[in-house]
Amino acid sequence: MMEGAIISWLSAGVPLLGAVLSLAVWSKPDRLKVSAILVSLVSLGANVGLSGSLTTPPEGMLLLYLLPLAACVSLLGQPVHSDHRPSWIMTLLFLGLGLGVLTNHNVVGQSFLLVLLGSLIALLFRHHTALWPISWRGIGTYGVGALCVGVSVITGPPISAVASLLTCAILLPLVPFHEGHVTALTRLPGGLPSFVVLLLPALGVHGLTTVVTAVPEVAARTVSLFALAGSLYGAIKALAQSRVRLLLAYSSLSFFSILWWFVAAARTPTPRVAVFVGAVGLVTSGLLVAWQVIRTRYGDDVDPQAISGLAFTMPRYAVLLSLLALAAMGLPPFGVFAGFMGLLLTSSLTPSVGLFVTLVAWLTASWYIMQMVQQLLFGVRRPDLRYTDLLRTEFASLMMVILVLLALGGASSNLWGPEQTAPPTSANVEAITWNK
Repeated sequence: MMEGAIISWLSAGVPLLGAVLSLAVWSKPDRLKVSAILVSLVSLGANVGLSGSLTTPPEGMLLLYLLPLAACVSLLGQPVHSDHRPSWIMTLLFLGLGLGVLTNHNVVGQSFLLVLLGSLIALLFRHHTALWPISWRGIGTYGVGALCVGVSVITGPPISAVASLLTCAILLPLVPFHEGHVTALTRLPGGLPSFVVLLLPALGVHGLTTVVTAVPEVAARTVSLFALAGSLYGAIKALAQSRVRLLLAYSSLSFFSILWWFVAAARTPTPRVAVFVGAVGLVTSGLLVAWQVIRTRYGDDVDPQAISGLAFTMPRYAVLLSLLALAAMGLPPFGVFAGFMGLLLTSSLTPSVGLFVTLVAWLTASWYIMQMVQQLLFGVRRPDLRYTDLLRTEFASLMMVILVLLALGGASSNLWGPEQTAPPTSANVEAITWNK
């Protein structure tokens, strides 16, 4: 047991120690960025090497591999500038805390989660502006999440199970607890949104696969209704958005709501859940990085409707953005399609209104994603704009996302963990809090 605890701490300790050591080159942004990227890659290697000694969670080991990759993608996609140094350090800090949640149990894992939520609240408060007052809702939502983590520690079932379920609904966004997700993707600085969009849902899935079998039946049915409403709500809100980050926030909310419906209906966690949430989070991360490329060239507050004609002036960017759009729309051979079909074909669900709603939400993604891409890539080329195609680091970041999505689409979920996890016995149910 002591050896397992040490290994769990090693997984979380690599990025945490890397964040501290990277401060030594704080005055040199180029070296700091390279250092952060190397730490994320070392973290990936450490997780792969230690995976044989770690206890396999119900969702499998996939998320332990995807989180360092997502951190690397986020870091690569950011330009070298002194203003981005805090976000590079926070990416490593969040990575370490997230791995601590995934690899530790009981109070230790919950402590990591509390520190993560506290850091997130502090960051959102630091970057709050009077011009965006709704960010208070996101700050309050994460505050409720931290409170629920504490309640799950000090209480027993069924209160602890319900509190853990509410925490999962905040991390893996579910209407009406989605404001934190939207705020994080729109208000966090630098490239943090492109990492957090996978990190927090991954932690939510980790808790959900454990607690879903312990919640009362009435709670599961309520979650199913919220999930169906959320899938349509997210799709409709995404259709109405002109800001790219808001569009991607509501788009991912719609897809994550689909996952909630499957999990609440089946009540049996499998590695396919991790494949789906990993693919959705990663493709959203890639699209956020692609939008960061535009913001780097034309300013943070650029209107996407003012940018057009990139297909002819930035061909490499156009090709990679088109591939990301196909993946985001849930088309084969990418991971979103494989994850969705894996959930659909392996579940015992029969054709129903719920299944029809999820299919409508999935198909609606083709509309708003394609509309966004067409606006950027086609149309009239503006002579007053300077067009600069992808830099090497930006190209590497987007290409990494596409390759991982292809790998998720082609690899069997059996590679990531056990095919199915049996529901816990009554004795185990009584002991469940957050991620036991």
